[in-house]
Amino acid sequence: MCWINPGEFHMGSSSHYPEERPVRLEKVGGFWIDIAPVTNKQFAHFVADTGYITTAEKQPTAEEFPDADPALLVPGSLVFRSPEPGSSPRHFSDWWFYVPGAFWRRPDGENVLTPADDNKPVVQICWDDAMAYARWAGKTLPTEAEWEFAARGGLEGLPFAWGDEFQPGGKILANTWQGNFPFKGAAGANHHYGTSAVGSFPANGYGLFDMIGNVWEWTCDEWQPDHSVQKRSCCMAKKPVSAGHIQQKVLKGGSHLCAPNYCQRYRPAARHAQTTDSATTHIGFRCIIRPE
Repeated sequence: MCWINPGEFHMGSSSHYPEERPVRLEKVGGFWIDIAPVTNKQFAHFVADTGYITTAEKQPTAEEFPDADPALLVPGSLVFRSPEPGSSPRHFSDWWFYVPGAFWRRPDGENVLTPADDNKPVVQICWDDAMAYARWAGKTLPTEAEWEFAARGGLEGLPFAWGDEFQPGGKILANTWQGNFPFKGAAGANHHYGTSAVGSFPANGYGLFDMIGNVWEWTCDEWQPDHSVQKRSCCMAKKPVSAGHIQQKVLKGGSHLCAPNYCQRYRPAARHAQTTDSATTHIGFRCIIRPE
């Protein structure tokens, strides 16, 4: 883990997506943060020690998902699949699929992890799964402000975790989509069209890896549509406020699926809503410790 000194910064962006506005001055206390997302190897140690079963491994019920196709009420999760070349995808449902049998050990629903995947970020993790690991490790999840402050690496007001340009001098500094999303191109030395081992790209100014790209990361903040309302942070799940309501939390950092032609959320200020029961092939997490 890496210690982040207390400080203040301008949170958000007025130059990108509406949910990042307005920019506001935010103060954070000091905290320890994992230098990289939790890996498959680390999560495997947690499961071996506790016998924990993730949400994706449990069978969903018709009471929980009354509008779901009964054929899909089996253990599984969401998997990204690139459309065939020459096709004309128009909606995210053309590349996201609920795949029976997909969970953290078999992220795509077909291939089981191998030792070569040990140092890649664990995925197919919903919010409750991330919190369970954090509690076991004696840690918690960061607030959105803590996460963004750490991701900026000491660079105030700049769009990217490394400066003003997305790819300065053509150099790829994070695992993001290369080419025309959602179609795969020829993967080069610095791209994987999937998750990459943590630390494959340069650290930010605080020595933190993969704060941008690779996988989206859970925070403990409840989703609000913008920064105009002061959020109350809480790392304890709440009961739904009404029937059918599913709580949403803030994701940060973007992933290997973010691309200039589709989702420019490979920035510290970027944020995204995700229901707490959702696990996918591009969501992971990292933990923090706040001094008592």
